[in-house]
Amino acid sequence: MSQYDGGLAGVYPEEEDDRLADLAGDSDYEDDEYVQSISKASEDTSAMDVLKGKDIQGIPWERLTITRDGYRKSRLEGYANFENIPNSGQLSEKLCTPVEKGQLYYEFAHNTRSVRPTIFHFQLRNLVWATTRHDVYLMSHMSVLHWSPLTSEKHEVIDLQGHVAPCVKHEGNFYEGFYRTHVSTLAVKNNLLVAGGFQGELICKFLDREGISYCSKSTHDDNGITNCLEIFEKPSGSVHFLASNNDCGLRDFDMEKFQMCNHFHFDWAVNHTSLSPDGKIIAVVGDNPDGVLVDASSGKVSTARPNRRLSNNDIVIYTSFWLFAFPQVIHELSGHLDYSFASAWNPDGRTFATG
Repeated sequence: MSQYDGGLAGVYPEEEDDRLADLAGDSDYEDDEYVQSISKASEDTSAMDVLKGKDIQGIPWERLTITRDGYRKSRLEGYANFENIPNSGQLSEKLCTPVEKGQLYYEFAHNTRSVRPTIFHFQLRNLVWATTRHDVYLMSHMSVLHWSPLTSEKHEVIDLQGHVAPCVKHEGNFYEGFYRTHVSTLAVKNNLLVAGGFQGELICKFLDREGISYCSKSTHDDNGITNCLEIFEKPSGSVHFLASNNDCGLRDFDMEKFQMCNHFHFDWAVNHTSLSPDGKIIAVVGDNPDGVLVDASSGKVSTARPNRRLSNNDIVIYTSFWLFAFPQVIHELSGHLDYSFASAWNPDGRTFATG
């Protein structure tokens, strides 16, 4: 995954980016009276509003000097896709089957701008999770928020602006905690919320408990961005999560014991992973056009070696340490022309997709 932040992405010219942000209401700079009037008038848009002719984003095109189609055309003409491998975009246009246009792929239901998701890195967007139809968790600036589409109410779950530290006493917990953590990825499942940071930080909170349960540094590598998190349940019922990092590591954490229990190492930064429904296979993609399927049980576990012996009482002090090795590859995945950032399994356990 690129170490550059969104400001250096060069996806489209900076001036155009600012103008688009103002039009769509995604800008942090809404001091302008005109922009504020647009925001207030179009904070929510329903399916009925759209049937009556309102724009799904709430943009009042009739008051602007350009139409929606005209703006989209100019934006597409000036758009330059970010490429990790030069010319991969041009090659994909020749090799990939184009999607038929004009089809109805989804049905618009509702759009709200009362909550503002925040993206700190242009390639890392796993920052909004819907656990039910009425429960949405998202990053908004330095806060993890819960928002209800049913009541349109929101409340803060974790404040990351200041000091965050665990309140549970357990070996392996990073009791010092973290200050002003910039979250790069988020996951919420099984009543557990896990936030990963740009310096390898991991912050875990059980939603039915007070305070933070677990803090840890998954890596101390300078390039340790947490790219992806996946929460899953073992056959025993214990809750685990996988953390994918830019240091080429994939780690399995046990939230019953609050410790890392498995470590996989690859030749490239790991951008995304997905565990098969039976928990036996992990699809892994990253800073390589090719991905892999690996045996979920083939990583390395913690071991210990004698550190020193206290001769008077015949007590041996052990120091635990981690070994990692290349995981057992079940199958290599080819077909992509650039790096991949997404993967998902079908519930049937036989079909999966990477993107």
